[in-house]
Amino acid sequence: MQIRFLQDASDSSARIVAHLVNQDAFPSGLEQVLVEAATMSRFSGKPGQMFEGFVERGGQVVRVALAGIGGPDSDDRQSAIERASAALVAKYQASGEEEMVFDLSGAGLSAGEASAALLGARLRAWRHDVYRTKLPDDKKATLTSIAVVGAPDGTEAAWEVEAALAEGVELTKQLVTEPANTIYPESFVARCEEAMQGSGLSLRVLHPDEMRRLGMGALLGVAQGSAREPRVLVMEWLGGAKGDRPLALVGKGVTFDTGGISLKSPAGMEDMKWDMGGAGVVAGTMLALAKRGAKANVVGLCGLVENMPDGNAQRPGDVVTSMSGQTIEVINTDAEGRLVLCDVLTFAQREYNPASIIDLATLTGAIIVSLAHEYGGMFSNDEDLVAKIDSAGKASGDKVWRFPLGKAYDKMIDSQIADMKNMGARFGGSITAAQFLQRFIEDKRPWAHLDIAGMVWADKPGATWDKGATGYGVRLIDRFVRDNMEG
Repeated sequence: MQIRFLQDASDSSARIVAHLVNQDAFPSGLEQVLVEAATMSRFSGKPGQMFEGFVERGGQVVRVALAGIGGPDSDDRQSAIERASAALVAKYQASGEEEMVFDLSGAGLSAGEASAALLGARLRAWRHDVYRTKLPDDKKATLTSIAVVGAPDGTEAAWEVEAALAEGVELTKQLVTEPANTIYPESFVARCEEAMQGSGLSLRVLHPDEMRRLGMGALLGVAQGSAREPRVLVMEWLGGAKGDRPLALVGKGVTFDTGGISLKSPAGMEDMKWDMGGAGVVAGTMLALAKRGAKANVVGLCGLVENMPDGNAQRPGDVVTSMSGQTIEVINTDAEGRLVLCDVLTFAQREYNPASIIDLATLTGAIIVSLAHEYGGMFSNDEDLVAKIDSAGKASGDKVWRFPLGKAYDKMIDSQIADMKNMGARFGGSITAAQFLQRFIEDKRPWAHLDIAGMVWADKPGATWDKGATGYGVRLIDRFVRDNMEG
């Protein structure tokens, strides 16, 4: 979606003009017939309301769309603005029109609110029609550009920052949406290298030989059943003060998860193409931070494997040795994400000595049982980090809900023949998975684990995404960095 700024609506030939409308305050200059028609339709500018009318302007019929954003003093005004602009794009994306005018004059928006409107529009415009060859004409996306008029001073500069964020979210959506025959460890790296070219990010890739030298037996054990070799992708962004210890972001990147020998049920297995969602979030976040020139030191690490059940696959009951030196009894090969993450967590700590760590993973189905598709689950050993992530979740709209950790849960993953087993009892599955990861956090380092299994993919459209990949997590971590690492 192209965003361009114009002096006047007449500079565009677009036949759709959209207005964001405050509650009970129609824009000045709007034709009286539209005001009366909207009022008769009980449109008052409340959040979620929309109205469409037609008038003649300059000798041609113009479609005028009104979207309510509520009162100027509402607590969720910025979110309402985002949702309103996203709804406009959703409505007219397949309208046959290529451009829509956003007339922001008279809405009383700040530059930040105006850029939020553009962010909502761009995020909702993303679609993935690459493999659809027989889409009916009236279903094809035609809207490719938004012409902005009446924007307050400072909007263009504010939009440059949000456009970088949008680019990061779009990369995450692309990686999560692509099927597993096109996105696998090697091609995931290639997509990121292409997207990040010229961004200022420094990329490093670990191959199996180096992983073996490092002792990453847990990660390699997951990968050994696949013809696709594993990779660890490391992305460095050093935009902060020289010598400041970085934030480490660690993402689970299981590009397809059959469950291995502990084979999943066939029903719904196709969804496991997005079991690399955590890695997708880390990649998209790193791109966003680099594109907007974040004044922070951040390193992103993605453990990339495919979990397949061939004759060389890891067996239930096998014991593997992690990079940390701790041994793991593999009770269930479908509890593989934690085996990938534990080695990458160890590598991140020993290579970068980060000030804090946040890992993101589509780790357990149990988190969906607990939270449905409303929140990501948060586990942490540090109260300050919890508060900061929670605040970032509320501000960004990528909400999180904290879960407990404790000794009683930790005992559930004790093994009789190894240091630990990779799976606890039936109950508390998300918690025991987090307890497993905590065993690999060294020196009481501030750490948070975000289980986002219920959030990276949606079976129905949301406010700023179509059905499918949501991009959840990128805005959360970007907001965390803005609020806590940039002065």
